[in-house]
Amino acid sequence: MAARGLPVGDGWQLAEGGIAFALVLLSLALGWFAGRWAGPHLTALWRERVPDHAVGLATRMCDIVRHLVAVLALALVAHGRDWGALADIVVGVALGAAVARLAMQLLRGVNLTRWLAWAVAAILFVAVLSGSVGGLKPITATLDAIGFSVGRWRLSLLALVSTLLTAVVLYAVVRIANKLVEHGVGQAKGLDPAQKLLAQKLASIAVIITAFFFGIDLLGIDLTTFAIFSGGLGLAVGFGLQKTVGNLIAGIILLMDRSIKPGDVIVVGDSFGWVNKIGVRAVSVITRDGKEHLIPNENLMTQEVENWSFSDRNVRIRIPVGIGYETDLRLAQKLMLQAATESPRVLRSPAPNVWLISYGEYAVEHEILAWISDPESGVGNVRSDVLNRLWDLFAEHGIRIPVPRREVMFHDGLKVTKG
Repeated sequence: MAARGLPVGDGWQLAEGGIAFALVLLSLALGWFAGRWAGPHLTALWRERVPDHAVGLATRMCDIVRHLVAVLALALVAHGRDWGALADIVVGVALGAAVARLAMQLLRGVNLTRWLAWAVAAILFVAVLSGSVGGLKPITATLDAIGFSVGRWRLSLLALVSTLLTAVVLYAVVRIANKLVEHGVGQAKGLDPAQKLLAQKLASIAVIITAFFFGIDLLGIDLTTFAIFSGGLGLAVGFGLQKTVGNLIAGIILLMDRSIKPGDVIVVGDSFGWVNKIGVRAVSVITRDGKEHLIPNENLMTQEVENWSFSDRNVRIRIPVGIGYETDLRLAQKLMLQAATESPRVLRSPAPNVWLISYGEYAVEHEILAWISDPESGVGNVRSDVLNRLWDLFAEHGIRIPVPRREVMFHDGLKVTKG
């Protein structure tokens, strides 16, 4: 302060510091009222516009509004006039704290780890306070002095802090942008689920690429320096990352040709279930047992896949039934058809049907053919429901379910078994 020619004990400085302190309190109060009044409305709007996405931001919306309004008000106070040294310190501390708190709420809202959020908040606090009381040049010069040179490159603490801060901020922006894009594409009515998922993935890749080049430009890195690593990166992709890149491309192809879509019921090898999600590396298939199988995208491109709902969601179930030879076939077939028709998940169109398959060893073999439109809900439970209903109907009409029989005969004292 003395270097600026403004001693601390000067009466005008004390009065100016008091005015600045009062304006700081007024700015903080304005932020508090804005958070109490506008925060709940913005929270409700955020939950309505972006449901199930970025929930952490929704729960922190009141605090974000409070600190944001306080930062804007304090910035106006700081740049409203040329304050003295004491007032600069008062306003700088308040502004730095408000910026740090705002950054904490935003970074924690996008699920960034606590220690990293605190580190970024501390850096911002020091930067804002330094800019208010004397500029960042002394701090940046000190940080740049701590480091070493490697050829034409200068690796310093300043470069590390700048890179960390830029990466964290861009990470938060990318997370929020991806969530907003995902919700916006999800609300599009002219796209089917596969097209929506493809658009979301392509948009996410575009956002990441844009953020990467923006960060490179922001840090002042010359892109020609990456030419040194292009050969090594190509080898890494060719050898170490070929499966990852192959799965990524296979996933995009699956979404483009729409051969497999979220919600489809598929069979791949021993895995049977409905497609929950098509990811960058694998497809999530949830079985009826609640188990989630992660199948690499490449496997779905190279192996035979049975898709029950590719072009039509209707699936036909075959239910074998055997009746005794002494049974009235017409009555039994009528009861089979009745049991299938009364099952709630069996479709009326196409209507169920009953076929006589063969004259078996001990029973007349029939097959009930029933159609369902929701195979993701399971087929075994439909078969069980139809058979339970048929059991009651057979018992009511005296129709017997045959079982294998064995005849035992005795001839000349020897025991002979026929079957």
